[in-house]
Amino acid sequence: MSYQTVITEDRRLSILIVLKETPAYTTNAYLLRDAVGQIFGHAASVDQVLGDIAWLAEQGLVKSAKVGDVTLATATARGIDVATGMATVPGVKRPMPA
Repeated sequence: MSYQTVITEDRRLSILIVLKETPAYTTNAYLLRDAVGQIFGHAASVDQVLGDIAWLAEQGLVKSAKVGDVTLATATARGIDVATGMATVPGVKRPMPA
């Protein structure tokens, strides 16, 4: 497994964890970029976060919606299960036990 793959999988998990902690499990791509950077240490671009949102949506872990020029991401029940370690999805890092 390459270093880039490890970073990508961890960033996807970080996005799901942030969504799990937000009201209505929803936030926009810009706030997600800031949160994964400040909380989890990922120096991600908005394009990377948008790509992750699209990938997570394809997996059924988030729902994505455009409001004007802003992309919103909302965690699904399956996404919350992955964020908490109750389910696993290849391509998303499994969280460490608490």
